[in-house]
Amino acid sequence: MKDKLTLATKLLLDFMFYTGILVTLTLPLSIKFYGRYNSYFANNYVPLILLFFFSGTFAILIIYELRKIFRTVLNDDCFILENVISLRRMGTYSLVIALITAGRLFLYITPAVLIVILVFVIAGLFSKVLSQVFDKAVAYKLENDLTI
Repeated sequence: MKDKLTLATKLLLDFMFYTGILVTLTLPLSIKFYGRYNSYFANNYVPLILLFFFSGTFAILIIYELRKIFRTVLNDDCFILENVISLRRMGTYSLVIALITAGRLFLYITPAVLIVILVFVIAGLFSKVLSQVFDKAVAYKLENDLTI
């Protein structure tokens, strides 16, 4: 069961990473297309491209860091300094996405935008705290390795 779950998770992360790059790069086309059906998108074309491009870029960076962490889990060596750094970066990227999304409040306020901001603030704080937990685990592991 673990092997199927591991494979499914790896495939999902890979799919999200490459699809995220494709979606982010095609934003000008997709926003222009959707602007035909939604005047909000047509009237705010440039601001939306900028907001979604930068948010998408930071989301791709989060997935990139998750993929790096996942590789260490597959190698059964997850308590390493690189994962601490990845978790810190993910926390920063999440908080930046929350700030970028908050910029959208100047264009149009919806409950969904407020929820996205809240989710990324929580994810950012969680990642920062988890990085501190991993940092302690790495320190204990290195101390234990020196003892043996």
